Amino acid sequence: MDLVRTPSVSGSERAAVEVFVRRARDLGLSASIDEAGNGVAWKGAAPDSGRRATQIMLLGHIDTVPGEIPVRVEGGELHGRGSVDAKGPLAAMLSAAARAEVPPGATVIVAAAVGEETPHSAGAHALAARYHPDACIIGEPSAADGVTLGYKGRLLAHAVASFSSRHTAGPEGSSADRLFDWWSAVVDMVGQLNSGVAAEFERVQASIRSMGSRQDGLTDAARVTAGFRLPERMDPHALERRLVMLAPPGISLAFEGHERACRSGRNDAVVRALSGAIRGQGLKPRPKLKTGTADFNVVAPVWRCPIAAYGPGDSALDHTPEERLGLDEYLVSVRVLTEAIPALVRELVGSRPEASLTV
Repeated sequence: MDLVRTPSVSGSERAAVEVFVRRARDLGLSASIDEAGNGVAWKGAAPDSGRRATQIMLLGHIDTVPGEIPVRVEGGELHGRGSVDAKGPLAAMLSAAARAEVPPGATVIVAAAVGEETPHSAGAHALAARYHPDACIIGEPSAADGVTLGYKGRLLAHAVASFSSRHTAGPEGSSADRLFDWWSAVVDMVGQLNSGVAAEFERVQASIRSMGSRQDGLTDAARVTAGFRLPERMDPHALERRLVMLAPPGISLAFEGHERACRSGRNDAVVRALSGAIRGQGLKPRPKLKTGTADFNVVAPVWRCPIAAYGPGDSALDHTPEERLGLDEYLVSVRVLTEAIPALVRELVGSRPEASLTV
C-alpha cells in the first residue's frame, strides 16, 4: 500500500523507488538503485558478483500515468493510481521473491523500472543492456489466472502543418483541413492493411491521441499526435515510411516509440511454470495476447529468453479513474509466483534453454 500511496508519475519516480528498496530490504532481500533510477532487489548471488548464476528476472514498472485517485481500501479492493498498472504486480513479485525457495546456484532479481509509461522506456532499456537473465516474468495485470504471451508493437507519429494565414473563404483550406485530409488517407491505408484480418492481435490499430490548432494572424498551424498498435507482421519503421509517403507538402512528421510486436509460445518455460502454479491454486490458466505495449517489447528481443507477463488486476482499469485491485486476487497471485519461481529455477539450473521467442 505504501507504493501506491507514493506518487510516481513518469519522470518523478524516485520517492517510490526508495520505498521499493526499503520494503525489499525489510523482506530480507538485497536492494539498491541503479544508474538509470530503477529499483533492483535480488535474492541469491549478487547479479554483479562475477559468479554466473542462473538468473530469473521479475521485471515490473513503478511509474504511473497522471491522475490522482484517493488511496483507500474499500470492499476488499485497493483503490489508487498504479494499484493495477503496475505497482500491484510489482509488489506481488517482490513478496513472492522473498517467500520463494531459491535453490543454490540461482539468483532471483526483482526490478522496478522507471519510464515504462513513456515512449522511451528508459528504465527497461538500461536493464536490457546490463542483465542477461535465463528467464523473465514481466509484472503486468493479467488477472490471477491469466498468463500474457505477447503484446502488440507501437509507433507514435507527430504531424504538424504550418502555412501562412489565409482568409477562411479561400479555396486552399486551413492547416487543420490539410491534416484532416492526411489522417483520412491514413485511416484508408489502415483499412486496407486490415482487409480480411479478423483477430484483433493481428490488426493495425490507429487512433488520434491529441490535436490542436492556432492562428496568430500571420501563421495558421495545426498538430496531431497519432498512436498505432502493430501486429507481428508490421515493422514500425515500414509503417513510418508509409505515413511519410501519404503526407503532402507542408506537413512535417516526427516519430518515436518504435517497438515490434513480441509473442512467446504456449510451451515457453515461463508460461509452463506460471500455468502449473495457477493450476496449483485450483484455477484454470487463461493464455492472453494484449493489444497494448509493455516492457516485454523492449527486453524480449534483447534477452531472447523464456518470457511471459503475469500479475493481479484487471487491465481494463489501467489508466482509468476507477483503477483498483482486489486484495484476495493479489494474495492468490503472490502464491502463484511463489510456486512458479522455484519451479522455473529447477528447470533452468545448469542449462541455457534455446529461446522460444518469435519477433
